Amino acid sequence: MSLAVDPCDAEAVYGGRPAEVTVRYDVPARMRDGVTLRANVYRPSGTGPWPTLLMRTPYSKDRQVMDVWCGLDPLQAARRGFLVVTQDVRGRFASGGGWEPFRFERQDGADTVAWAAALPGSNGRVGMYSGSYCGNVQWLAAAARPRGLAAISPALTWSEPLDGLLARGGAVELGLAARWALENAADCLDRAGGDAAERRRRADAVVAEWDRLPERGYRELPVGDVALLRRHRVPALGGLRAIDNAEAARWSRVTGLYDRVTVPSLHTAGWYDIFLQGTLDNHAAMAARGRDSRLVVGPWTHHAFDDPVGQQSYGMRAARVGVPAHADGDWNDLQLAWFRRRLAPDPQADAAEAPVRIFVMGRNAWRDEPCWPPARAVAQRWYLHPGGRLAPRRGGRRERERLPVRPGRPGADRGRARGAVARDAVGPDGPGGGGGPLRRAGVHLRAAARGREVTGRVRAVLYTGATLPSADWVVRLCDVHPDGRSVNLCDGIVRAAADPSGTGRHEIDLWSTSNVFLRGHRLRVHVTGSSFPRWDRNLGTGDQRAARYRAGRQWVFHDLRRPSHIEVPVVS
Repeated sequence: MSLAVDPCDAEAVYGGRPAEVTVRYDVPARMRDGVTLRANVYRPSGTGPWPTLLMRTPYSKDRQVMDVWCGLDPLQAARRGFLVVTQDVRGRFASGGGWEPFRFERQDGADTVAWAAALPGSNGRVGMYSGSYCGNVQWLAAAARPRGLAAISPALTWSEPLDGLLARGGAVELGLAARWALENAADCLDRAGGDAAERRRRADAVVAEWDRLPERGYRELPVGDVALLRRHRVPALGGLRAIDNAEAARWSRVTGLYDRVTVPSLHTAGWYDIFLQGTLDNHAAMAARGRDSRLVVGPWTHHAFDDPVGQQSYGMRAARVGVPAHADGDWNDLQLAWFRRRLAPDPQADAAEAPVRIFVMGRNAWRDEPCWPPARAVAQRWYLHPGGRLAPRRGGRRERERLPVRPGRPGADRGRARGAVARDAVGPDGPGGGGGPLRRAGVHLRAAARGREVTGRVRAVLYTGATLPSADWVVRLCDVHPDGRSVNLCDGIVRAAADPSGTGRHEIDLWSTSNVFLRGHRLRVHVTGSSFPRWDRNLGTGDQRAARYRAGRQWVFHDLRRPSHIEVPVVS
């Protein structure tokens, strides 16, 4: 089936009169094992040849205009002179085969690239685009080095699946895994068969399960049993059991593939994205190998790209599309210009591109950098002190702070603690991420930080004690505004067994940020023992496979001998 689309005169918008576009739906592509995948092909008028863009998605190729991760409207990209292909991955929607997330993406991606490069009108050079799952499939395909692949643009995607996708710091990404599985269940239920009434009943039951996640699904034990998915015969799409399943992580792992990927790469990240550090690490790894790599980081979450983000406003230029914030226009224009220079090389094209462009929060402005992380950043330590203070020197006398932890009441971390309230106006995006105003119990420590810019990777070192065989340690860095709002910047978690000596030392990776603490603002460190349901609750028994939990006590030391602290990269 094909559809001819009459163009409007958008010369002023797109910098040239757009072409008429023909769209063919459900075009078959045969994979090496005989399975047929189907794609929509957007072809400009004329004979070409055109540079070719490819997006492979598990979320339906027919919803690509609504694909918040890709940012590219295939129709508009085709009107600007690209042949665009959007494909359903194996076992999803119009494509054949069975879906096991990530398992076949390497071979199917390579086969599809070769197929797209040979389409009538293609110039034989293919660039892959989009983000999240659709960003990971680009890495997997690129590692296979298919003929015709000339560039990739993986946005908002991970590097190590056990550091953000499936787990982090030893804790399961419960909120992400459970919600993602239910949200993607509809196509699985349709493929299971049954009459229309039965399919509707099963779909309604899944929707009801999604609505009850906070009070039911997230709280069910044991977590690895994934009872909420068994009830509806929905596969664990990525797996709540993945922390114990090496295969699930291996299929989607980018770390270890870098040496095999030689094509140019454009990386797009968000300071509040659930896969932020993975995107930063992917760019840094490519740059370290001398590859053509570019990085763009905005103040975005995994789903929000317009101002305001959460409850925090960063200004009009913080928006990803619609506002010219870069030399080539908005982020969409930047991506298309980057692709054109690599897929249809023009000796006259302006190739002056800063390798890194970041949005500095607080100052709320874009800035170019020669590398990531900034080489001029200097590590600065702030030590925990009694009375909720942070100071650049170690504490003196023996001191410790107790953390309220009750596994039986996993929501109990929202409440007052020693009179301190942290209202996190912006938190990590996604289920259980704390993206709205919250009151959290824990230890809150503040210090004046006027004019200080923190840009780069943040880490904390905690000296701890616990009466439990296992305990979680969560640390957040926040920017406290003059009106008392505490805006979350970055955070991290470590799940650790108790140290027999009674004092444990734990390094916690808070990932990265870029923020200027303006006049009247203060730097806050928030330490707590849980972040549920973003991460599964620690049952305190040392056995997360069981359905029982144990209450106990946790505390953090901050004295001369056990100097708990946070280390931030300060840029002058």
